[in-house]
Amino acid sequence: MKALMLCGHGSRDQGAMTEFGGLADKLRARLPDWHVEHGYLEFAKPVIRDGLDRLRESGAETVLALPGMLFAAGHAKNDIPSVLNTYAAANGLRIEYGRELGIDPKMIRAAGDRIKECLVADGWQDGDPLHDTMLVVVGRGASDPDANSNVSKVMRMLWEGLGFGWGETAYSGVTFPLVEPGLDHASRLGYRRIVVFPYFLFTGVLVRRIYDQTDNVAARHPEIRFLKAGYLAAHDLVVETFVDRLNEILEGTNNMNCQMCKYREQVLGFEAEVGLAQESHHHHVEGVGSSADCTLCDTVCTGACRAASREHGHGHQIARGTGHVHHDHDHTHEGGQAHHHDHDHGHSHGDAGHHHHHPYPQADHPLGPRSMKAGAMPNADVSKP
Repeated sequence: MKALMLCGHGSRDQGAMTEFGGLADKLRARLPDWHVEHGYLEFAKPVIRDGLDRLRESGAETVLALPGMLFAAGHAKNDIPSVLNTYAAANGLRIEYGRELGIDPKMIRAAGDRIKECLVADGWQDGDPLHDTMLVVVGRGASDPDANSNVSKVMRMLWEGLGFGWGETAYSGVTFPLVEPGLDHASRLGYRRIVVFPYFLFTGVLVRRIYDQTDNVAARHPEIRFLKAGYLAAHDLVVETFVDRLNEILEGTNNMNCQMCKYREQVLGFEAEVGLAQESHHHHVEGVGSSADCTLCDTVCTGACRAASREHGHGHQIARGTGHVHHDHDHTHEGGQAHHHDHDHGHSHGDAGHHHHHPYPQADHPLGPRSMKAGAMPNADVSKP
């Protein structure tokens, strides 16, 4: 049988999980000859191994797996391969792993459609010049400079392809610039209309935060019209890109971009991470803290569990009575066995007995999350370069 496993990260937000499930349904309709299952690393159910169980119980001896990720950072490079290889070794199942969606003409066209929808709602007609309008593309943000730079490339292709007057990139977390300082900077460039486009697959806490922060900046600059474009969702071209990634596995061309991988090459500023062991840190939170278990929120995650965990002084805490985990990704914990995947990185995705997150070298940047939380530059003009 033909078996496909779609692997997502997971979210505390029920809306995001409904949308991811909808994407899986569209893939099932697009691939009627395939048995398609989906699962998540954390914060949602079913977990990835549940989907693998169903495929194996249906008779699959080989499973093709795709990361439901825009870019290849830690989750696609480390965590998902670790889960897949652990399962394969324990159950005698062959699993072939594909690559992330990445920078792809179909994905750029899907993003262009979302931006155009936003502009049309503001009275723009296709073909009208956009020289008075600025585009700000907001990515997730990662400690991997290759993934971050991909967001900038997406922005440039959209900027140039649609003919905006100017374009900038911001990030929702981890790296810099964050959304508010990025938009404060953009507001000084003289454009009377700014389109903010979250380059995300699905809704969730981060997308709502991007929109909220856009509203904050818009309130400070009533002379500028801020437009909030929709995220990608299960656009038909997104579905087709997943089909392309599946075909790459079948053709044997499913190689990640290793030329700029910080674990393989000496990327400027990240030289200490060459050859660093990569391993998953999600085994202990699989399925924990899912929206189905949380009693603090309804279907929309409000982040109440974060407040609960802060009250108890923990960065990685289960809110009382909820089974809901707040996961800050800044901890060290014990690990398991060695894992590898087939992208010829020249390094192990394994574990030598414990797991350590290598520090992000720009963590204290004045426009980044840590320094913002600490209030390091309370009186600084963050709009200046």
